[in-house]
Amino acid sequence: MLGAGDPLLSGKIDLTVVLIVIGKTVAVFAFLLVAVMLYIWFMRKVIADMASRVGPDTAGPWGILQSLADGIKLFFKEQSVPDAADRRVFFLAPYISLMTAFLAFSIIPIGGQVSIAGHQTYLQLADLPIGILFLLAMSGLGLYGVMLAGWSSGSKYPLLGSVRASAQMLSYEAAFGLAIVGVLVQAETLSTRAIVEKQAWTGLSSLGTWYVIPAFVAFIIFLISAIAETNHPPFDLVEAEQELVGGFHTEYTGIRFAIFYLAEFMNLITMSAIAVTLFLGGPAGPSLGFLSATGPVNTWLMPVFWFVAKVMVLLFGTVWLRASLPRLRYDQLMDLGWKWLIELAFIWVMVSGVIIVGRNEGWNLIAVVPLALLGGLGILGVL
Repeated sequence: MLGAGDPLLSGKIDLTVVLIVIGKTVAVFAFLLVAVMLYIWFMRKVIADMASRVGPDTAGPWGILQSLADGIKLFFKEQSVPDAADRRVFFLAPYISLMTAFLAFSIIPIGGQVSIAGHQTYLQLADLPIGILFLLAMSGLGLYGVMLAGWSSGSKYPLLGSVRASAQMLSYEAAFGLAIVGVLVQAETLSTRAIVEKQAWTGLSSLGTWYVIPAFVAFIIFLISAIAETNHPPFDLVEAEQELVGGFHTEYTGIRFAIFYLAEFMNLITMSAIAVTLFLGGPAGPSLGFLSATGPVNTWLMPVFWFVAKVMVLLFGTVWLRASLPRLRYDQLMDLGWKWLIELAFIWVMVSGVIIVGRNEGWNLIAVVPLALLGGLGILGVL
């Protein structure tokens, strides 16, 4: 049954089940840490190549351990606290940002159903029946870490950066949520695993079941809103050095400064993973037909491979944007969010509703996919 929940928790909860849950939690967190480390290295290398530079090449082969070296360096740096800071809130803020980013990723299915120590479970930390609502809640709570960091610093530049961040994130939260609604009205479920199962791979013809085709407009709106939500270039006005010194984390040093950057890149990876889950079939993809369908390669390796490959494609797009586009002005940022994306998202939700009703009533909807593609191209042309 779609969205029925993790089979691991459907029976008796014994010590083995508890250990599996703890192991999955540690594995997902470690996966995210390694992903962030590799993404930062990849971003530096790609941007350096685009700018005809060498990039990191000292720590480890091809400089791949540079991010780890930076983290170790920051861990041993002095952690200063401003005299006017609220110390407890100042210390807590970076961990709020980090935990909300991790919890948002917990609902992402990165593989199918597997067997661990004789127990069936999903390659997913939490299969919640209200997974999308949980995602939106974590997205909103992430704002508190940024806002509290600026307010508790006792300095005007971090405060201005946090106020700017709250305005930006709230402005794009509406378009972000409406883009997701465009998928939900077609999937008719809030479970991320159920959404993935409805896009299951059965051959090349199943590409048409990926929601990126019928909901291409929502896909474009989602990507733009997600990039703005994570304060990624060209929407990084929160950290505009010329105006705000360094943004909401200006007064942070050492490991807490690193945690904010870890949370930022973790959020970016999470948003890419959510886009893959909602629009690109999640871990769905071709399997190796000459191997057993229930063997470890086709149940463990191939789904994870396809999931990571899709996420990497989207992350490469974010690196390309960082290297290519200048930072938007604040008025351009607000105009894009309030005057374009929200209106387009509202229109697309209504169009999606008409499509669903027409499909259920047996209307001839052969032109729906071309219209969706044309709508998406129209958005790109306007922007």
